This record gives sequence, structure tokens and C-alpha cells, in this order.
Amino acid sequence: MFKDPILNKLIKDYGPPPNRAERSEFLYEEIIESIIGQQLSGKAADTIFNRFLSLYKEKKFPRPKALIKTDTEKLRGAGMSYGKAAYIKNVAQAFLDKTIDVEKLRKMNDEEVITELTKIKGVGRWTAEMILIFTFKRTDVFSMGDAGLRRAIKNLYKLEKEVEILKLAEKWKPNRSLACWYLWRSLENR
Repeated sequence: MFKDPILNKLIKDYGPPPNRAERSEFLYEEIIESIIGQQLSGKAADTIFNRFLSLYKEKKFPRPKALIKTDTEKLRGAGMSYGKAAYIKNVAQAFLDKTIDVEKLRKMNDEEVITELTKIKGVGRWTAEMILIFTFKRTDVFSMGDAGLRRAIKNLYKLEKEVEILKLAEKWKPNRSLACWYLWRSLENR
């Protein structure tokens, strides 16, 4: 599939990625979960996210109004920093105010989506890129700011400099999101 023997070996080793549908109807939840998981291992992020859900009836995801009303100290008790607690409330407010329009975002190109989402305090480029990859199922996103991708590229390609990594990622167009998925998988056994 790729003109890259290392990536082709990963494809052979890990098989096809799961075929998941676009999930933009869950954009609110996906942004919140992404913020909670920022700069954490997958296991730590899952633990904090589950504690967050346990704050609400039947462990169901809170609607924006309920999240905004949640006491910050309760969110802290679930394992969030003050910053993350404020950021997820900012996201809830943006959805409550309807400043985020999912249909409008669907029609935008990747950079426009990133620009729109990063207007919300607490949503940075990395979060917006993860939303593009996992929620909107965009096929050609490469997140230079993702520590896992950088680690995988260092392990597999012996590259560390941003300019070298970006040059390598150019070769994966128009399937950079798929390349990311395989690079992340390569870290599972390390």
C-alpha cells in the first residue's frame, strides 16, 4: 500500500485497522474525552475518564448543562487538574451556546476545522487533529505534536528532527491518518 517497507511490515504485522464509521454526532463527548486524555498514558486517561463518568447518573456522559454545573472540586476528585476541569467546561459551554456547529465542521477542510476547534480555550492543535482522525475519519492527518508518533518514528526510522519527520510523513500522503494508526500500534509491544 505504501512505498515504505517499514510501514508495509507494520501493515502485515497488524492487519487492517478497525472499520469504524464517522462519529461526528458524538463530537462533544469526543472532545471532552480527548482533553481528559491529553498528555496521559492510555491507561491513566481511561481511569480518569471512568471516574469522570461515575460522577453522573448511570455513568452516562453528562449533557453540557450538567457538566457546567458540576463542581470543579468533584472533577478534581476524579483526577483532573484545575485546567482540564475548566477546559471541559469551556467545551460544554461552546456546545450549549451552539458556537460549535457539527454540520459546518463536516464541510470544512482540515485546517479550517483545526482553526474552529482551537478557538475553544483548552482545545489545542493536537486535540483538533485527534478529532479529525478519530471522529471525522479524515484520511490525511499527521499530528507532529503527538509524542507517541514521534517515539514510533524514532524507534522505527531513527529520525528525531521535525523537518525529517515531516519529510517522511509527506511520503504517506494521502493516507497519513492510516500511517499514524500503524505507528501507534507499533508502540503496543514496547
